[in-house]
Amino acid sequence: MFAPPLPLSIQLAWLIPLYGFSGMVLSLPWAAGWIKRHGPRPAAYLNLIVTLLAVVHGTLILQQVWLLGPQHIELPWFQAADLDLRIGFDLSLTNLAALELVTGLSLVGQVFALGYLDKEWALARFYALVGFFEGALAGVVLSSNLFMSYFLLEMLTLSTYLLVGFWYAQPLVVTAARDAFLTKRVGDVLLLMGVVALSAWAGSMEFDDLYVWAAEAHANGSLTPLAGTLLGLGLIAGPMGKCAQFPMHLWLDEAMEGPNPASILRNSVVVTAGALVLLKVMPLLQFSPLAVDVLLVVGTISALAGALVAIAQVDIKRAFSYSTTSYLGLVFIAIALQQPAIALLLLFAHGLAKALLFMSVGSVIATTSCQDLTELGGLGSRMPATTTAYLVGGAGLVGLLPLGCFWCFGLLVEALGRTAPFFAAVVLITNALTAFNLTRVFRQVFMGAPLPKTKRAPEVNWLMALPMVSLTVLVTLLPALMARIDPVPGLASFPLPLATAVVASGVAGVIGGCLAPLHKFWSRSMFQPLRLLQDLLAYDFYTERIYKVTIVAAVAGLARFSNWIDRALVNGFVNGIGRLSLASAEGLKLSVSGQLQTYVLTVLLAIVLLLTSLQWLHG
Repeated sequence: MFAPPLPLSIQLAWLIPLYGFSGMVLSLPWAAGWIKRHGPRPAAYLNLIVTLLAVVHGTLILQQVWLLGPQHIELPWFQAADLDLRIGFDLSLTNLAALELVTGLSLVGQVFALGYLDKEWALARFYALVGFFEGALAGVVLSSNLFMSYFLLEMLTLSTYLLVGFWYAQPLVVTAARDAFLTKRVGDVLLLMGVVALSAWAGSMEFDDLYVWAAEAHANGSLTPLAGTLLGLGLIAGPMGKCAQFPMHLWLDEAMEGPNPASILRNSVVVTAGALVLLKVMPLLQFSPLAVDVLLVVGTISALAGALVAIAQVDIKRAFSYSTTSYLGLVFIAIALQQPAIALLLLFAHGLAKALLFMSVGSVIATTSCQDLTELGGLGSRMPATTTAYLVGGAGLVGLLPLGCFWCFGLLVEALGRTAPFFAAVVLITNALTAFNLTRVFRQVFMGAPLPKTKRAPEVNWLMALPMVSLTVLVTLLPALMARIDPVPGLASFPLPLATAVVASGVAGVIGGCLAPLHKFWSRSMFQPLRLLQDLLAYDFYTERIYKVTIVAAVAGLARFSNWIDRALVNGFVNGIGRLSLASAEGLKLSVSGQLQTYVLTVLLAIVLLLTSLQWLHG
């Protein structure tokens, strides 16, 4: 019997990444300045249309997969001799939910950008870069092939560099873009090593084929422990870089120099895509218990240190970029401890709430042209929509009933409470520190007396308010959506001590944030012990300085040594030969007599000597 043909929406699933790339292509005439008469806004409208098509197409596929089950489609790409490369797409409910998150947040982010960048002369270039960004993200979440996932992650790295460096006339922006690119390249190169090794050992890059090979190789012991360990460490390095995990976390902080609409996507869906890649390679880590231990250590350090560093920041965007590192640390812990379903729920809850939080932050920056917390205050009565968005987004990030992260933290603490109580405590501490940070920022920005930069701050325009209000409703309704997912139980089935612990950690953080003194002079205290602690956290435990005196200094020293080798040895040897040739020529020219018979005799003697030497060698 022949299987019935797949619905057309599923057969055309390969179009979804192309929607974003087509938006980039459609924006080029305005971005390149070929069309100037009507300004750059048509490029934004075209990108909004193709992103809306991606959302609608993804929704149709999700409905079909819900009815028919997971699907897999392949497209031939390149074939020569025994090499057959195909582009594959896994249409599972998990991948499609992530796709809807990517395209949906891209849509609301682009609408928000229309208001935020209203007077930006390079608006078309921004939308072209966002289209490139969206296409790569959509491809990552749907890809069934490790090589294609790596290729698309490289495109994400490039798009991050271009978006962070959007205002390239500012030296600080150029430095931030360079550092973000180079930091992520470290993880990408290590991941490439793992991809190359797997291509040689497994003979296929499809995830399903790799899982089969990994199970057989693990059973047969055909891979040495050292090779398995190096493979595992290489595979987790790429997601660590994309998710801004220690020690490759500094790029996300520096990336805040880019436009806020790009920060919305970077802190919500880019890190989600990196974590999804880690979920896909987890079955390949059975060779490497060390790689799993590294994930746990990295996740724990990132969760606690990121939350601590966030509470010492006076830049409003940086205060929340470190919390992204912190939350992705919890996701890494959940993945390493074999809790993928909870990790996915946490990714979705965090992505929506963090996007809403960055929209409210962007509204504050757009209205006041200020990011310094010590210069903000009293905006609650002047910006009601922005204040509501901040409150809902902040509540959605911490374990407060009834919003999404309460259920995620509750499930995670319940799963780890008996087998790994230390990591359950890490979840609760991170929740408390995040609540503290959100509360102290709220007090500084939205409460208190207005300051000079906030006295006349109005509410944002409707292009920024509409996506904020829409996302506020979605974050509020997220528990109802999560209730339809199997791992999320009802409130009645939650053990009372567990629910109490999660809520208590969040409430403790809120109370601490309410009681902490926040006078602007406290941003750097005159009390020496407290000042040392503030500096330690504000400068991220001096991680950047440590890198400069260790890794950067070592690389610079190696570069200087290589430069000396090139100049003193290689160039010196070549120049010495050249000088010897010139000196020989100077000496020979003195022996020139102009007599032909002398030259003929010299040639004959040379021939005789050559023949004699050859005869002697063969004799």
